[in-house]
Amino acid sequence: MRQYVMVLMVILISILFLSCIQDQESTSLNITIERNGKLLDGKIYIPEGSGPFSTVIFLKGFYASQEDYLGMREKISEAGFTVLTFKYSGTDQSQGTFSFRNTQKDIRAACEWIHYPENIDAYKIDTTRICLGGLSYGGGMALTYAAEHPEINSVFSIAGTDHGQFIREYSNNPVMKQWVDNWIAGLAAPEGPVKMENGFSMRSLIEMGIENYLPALDLRKSAPLLAEKYILLIGGWDDMKCSFEHHLLPLYRKLKNENGENVTITAVQDNHSFKNSATEVTHIIIEWLRSIEKSEHKYHSISVFPNRKKCYY
Repeated sequence: MRQYVMVLMVILISILFLSCIQDQESTSLNITIERNGKLLDGKIYIPEGSGPFSTVIFLKGFYASQEDYLGMREKISEAGFTVLTFKYSGTDQSQGTFSFRNTQKDIRAACEWIHYPENIDAYKIDTTRICLGGLSYGGGMALTYAAEHPEINSVFSIAGTDHGQFIREYSNNPVMKQWVDNWIAGLAAPEGPVKMENGFSMRSLIEMGIENYLPALDLRKSAPLLAEKYILLIGGWDDMKCSFEHHLLPLYRKLKNENGENVTITAVQDNHSFKNSATEVTHIIIEWLRSIEKSEHKYHSISVFPNRKKCYY
């Protein structure tokens, strides 16, 4: 009996020890990313340890607070990943003006920033293992960027907006159109938090045609460009803003039709806020990232970006 108790105690101690080392502390630092002379306000979460660490560029929703109100970025970092996030051009303290195209340029600037030698050393970045992901608007923008950049091989999207579908709904639903127009007008008002690019609006985008503005915004049509990547789609069953059946599931079907062997989809019982399932969603992302780490797959193979400029702190 005593021998049995001793064995049981050893097992329990081992479990506790493993649970302690599985997650670690992380440090968050404010950073600034330069894009064509404009400065973007950002933050980076760095795990404890010598590194280098796989790095996640986590794109926020639109318009979302700099603070990690769901705790996702901090928890991902505590699991052993460096996490970079930033505010889009024209929002809050970030300079410049907001538009879909400028968001794509912002992402490019972030990808360049993590390849600066001084940042690789300072923030323990493994440039061979970089994943792009995001929430809501950020999830859609992550997939859009990945579609046009073959070097991005791993993407996760939490209720990511398929802007092709969004524009179709906007065009055909007068109630939604009125709500969206009023919401954007409030954000872009002189006293509002967003500085819009001159001439940028949903109406102008529709008149121009998404195929002439930024074709990759229509994610279903971009499926052939995304299918060979590692992709994780997460949705909420009760999400009425970016519904599972209209945004995520049709994209998943298109990716599978294009022989997307490394495409995963899952849903949680929550709405677009994900406040009730943040821990569950974060766990899903961490396990997905770790599953890629265990393979020989490299998240991001490009190690050199042209025309680099010095970043500012």
